[in-house]
Amino acid sequence: MHLTASNYYSQEANKEYLSVSQIKKFAECEARALAEVEGRYIEAPTPAMLVGSYVHAHFDDDAALKKLIEEDNGVIFKQNGEKYAMYSKADEMIEAVKNDDLCMFALSGKKEQIFTANVFGAEFKCKVDAINHDMKYFSDLKTTQKLDSRLWSDKYNMMVSFVEKYDYVMQMFIYREVLHASTGEYYDPYIVAVTKEEPPNKAVIEIDEERYVFEYEYVEDLVQRVQAVKSGEESAEACGKCSYCRKDKKLEDTIEVAELIN
Repeated sequence: MHLTASNYYSQEANKEYLSVSQIKKFAECEARALAEVEGRYIEAPTPAMLVGSYVHAHFDDDAALKKLIEEDNGVIFKQNGEKYAMYSKADEMIEAVKNDDLCMFALSGKKEQIFTANVFGAEFKCKVDAINHDMKYFSDLKTTQKLDSRLWSDKYNMMVSFVEKYDYVMQMFIYREVLHASTGEYYDPYIVAVTKEEPPNKAVIEIDEERYVFEYEYVEDLVQRVQAVKSGEESAEACGKCSYCRKDKKLEDTIEVAELIN
């Protein structure tokens, strides 16, 4: 299947290819992720996701921004024409990035390029926010609450930064491997982060290659499991906690207090 901007997020593409977002969803809840791939469940975008898309669109081409504003007009603007508070804050975040030379240098290059390749024994797709082919680096724009937040991660079994908590290291690692398989070159990944603080903070974040050793083993095992579930070789496990699981949840027994946080 040849991927384009119009079919990249289609059900057909998600069945044929793995993506970072897809395997992250499988890691969270296999039952929900499989239902999404098969078109049996559609998760509504959260306000944070909508704002993230709005910020991203300002660093894409004008057509993408115009299309997003037309589609989300009622979410962005009040009846009096003013923007809702979260979008006014997003405008400040956008300006904070645009007014910083290092941020804009990191985001230079071709926008939203699609790459596919067989890595970890599976066909992967990725869409890169910005890629500079001349200097061999790519970047991804992220919004976050604070740069120095300390968050608990079950994956790492310790307190981590937002980059690790939300699996951005894994994302950059997979993108790097897909690009290498597709182009024959290793590209350096950067995360351009901007916060929702007043005023916004920002950083251009690099990733030490030693982090990829753990990610390689984690991704290799996870991909094998996802492939088995998608193909029907293994049954999808339900987390019992997400919106998909909660809607049809039937209680079979009582639980003890300690089980509430385990």
